[in-house]
Amino acid sequence: MSGVGIGQRPDNRRQKLVKSVWTGIWLVYLSAPVGDLLHGGHSTGVTVLGWLGLVVFVAWYWALVFRTGRGEGERLVLGSLAVLAAESSVLALTLGREWLVLFVYVSIASGAALPLRTARLTVPAVSALMAVLALVVPGGRAYLAGLLIPAFLGGFAMTGVRELLRTTIALREARATVAQLAANEERLRLARDLHDLLGHSLSLITLKSELAGRMLPGQPEKAAQQVADIESVSRQALVDVREAVTGYRRPRLSGELAGARVALTAAGIVADLPAEPGPGEVAEESESALAWTLREAVTNVVRHSGARRCSVTLARRETLTGPILELIVEDDGSGGSGKGHGNGLSGLAERLEKAGGTLEAGRARHGFRLVARVPATAPAGPAGHSRTAADDAVGSGT
Repeated sequence: MSGVGIGQRPDNRRQKLVKSVWTGIWLVYLSAPVGDLLHGGHSTGVTVLGWLGLVVFVAWYWALVFRTGRGEGERLVLGSLAVLAAESSVLALTLGREWLVLFVYVSIASGAALPLRTARLTVPAVSALMAVLALVVPGGRAYLAGLLIPAFLGGFAMTGVRELLRTTIALREARATVAQLAANEERLRLARDLHDLLGHSLSLITLKSELAGRMLPGQPEKAAQQVADIESVSRQALVDVREAVTGYRRPRLSGELAGARVALTAAGIVADLPAEPGPGEVAEESESALAWTLREAVTNVVRHSGARRCSVTLARRETLTGPILELIVEDDGSGGSGKGHGNGLSGLAERLEKAGGTLEAGRARHGFRLVARVPATAPAGPAGHSRTAADDAVGSGT
């Protein structure tokens, strides 16, 4: 992060600089006390003491705001605010109404440095003290209306911003914790699945290997049978592992939608995407095919289209042949989204065809349009899983 929020202490030089700038901007309202010291006609001794009091006030205020969030006790913060309020009272009573503005800073520091339950009391208290002194100091009533509202509302505004930032930080930490827990749960699931898949097979292989070793000297035929059984179990274990890994690697629409939003935003493209896939129950192969299609389409938009906007529509439709899922990706680019990507689109068409779907892609009125359709339900019969030559080689024991 380049900045640092209210209620947080700066952790590096950049954050210190940012917080110094934001804190220093508001010190411009001290122009009234500074003008009083320069042109108020005070004696030299009073002017020197006034400058000293102003410097001490600013330094104390600055330290209080900067050290917020370092774990100080509430009593220490209250004590610091009491010192600032007392100094403001003395300066206002001795030097005049221009110094009443210091109470605005005391109120804002109260809202920034104290929790809400305490600031609810201190902000009105500081505002009330300023109002009383404005009635006492000569000419202070003319300043009361202009200072009371900023002191009261400014203090409570700081409490609201502080709580909002704290809540945002807590939400980010909670999201990180949830993500970590999800990753841990996935690891546990993978461990359980591998144990269930391989535990029995490996135990059986070990047992049959021991039997074959004992039979080998005197019963070669039975040993050969045990070796054949070991080969059969090993082949089945390879098939099970391959299918499990394929399931883990299968892309999901929810994940691809989230990735598409991140990629488009990072490329400076306005993304109009559905928040959730929401097509209901979907055959795994159909969802996988649409997820691959979405990934490839968004990659083309980011790399080649020169688009400023990209929209994705995902809908379930009823047709004469049954329910289908329709994915539409449109952009307003003029960079030739449909040119130079024949291999990618051809591969998508083949993948969709294996899932029983179709692909349409080409120039549209305002850019490029890609439409992919797949069956919403798994096809009847054993078809639907297509084995590649590599899979056959693994299955044959290669």
